[in-house]
Order: sequence, then C-alpha cells, then structure tokens
Amino acid sequence: MATETVILNCARLEEVGVAGIDYLARLKLGLGRGGRKLCLARPSKDLIGLIELCGLSDALRVEVEGQPEEGEELRGVEEERELDDPPL
Repeated sequence: MATETVILNCARLEEVGVAGIDYLARLKLGLGRGGRKLCLARPSKDLIGLIELCGLSDALRVEVEGQPEEGEELRGVEEERELDDPPL
C-alpha cells in the first residue's frame, strides 16, 4: 500500500509566526500517525528561515534550496520520524 501525501501549498502565506510553525509540526505529527506524509509546496524563504530558527528543519524535512520554478518538482517533507508530543 502506497503512503498518501498531503500537499500544503504555502505560496500565499504572507506572514507566518511561531504559532504557524507549531501548527505545521502538529499537522505533520497527526498525518504521520495516520500513515500519511506532509509536503510543503512553494514555501517562502521567510517560512524556511523560521522553520530553521525554531530548530525544526530536520523534523519537518524542508529542503533549503531555491524556490521551485513553475513545473518543477515540489520541495517536500519526507516522513522519517515523528515529533514527540509537546509537554503540557
């Protein structure tokens, strides 16, 4: 059985804060528990930078290469491990 991938188009995200990064991490965790992968399509340099600043680039597996041109393969998030549940 193939793993289903959920693609989240980030192209129209103008301002993402720490709460948005938290949402992405929780979304990835929830999808992973359901056997799905998360792929971030067209994340901005600011979004990538914030993911790196929060120390989640390995967990979210976002590649930091240049933006994909139209028709290029999407940069993605590959399922390698799940995030730990945050402390309450």
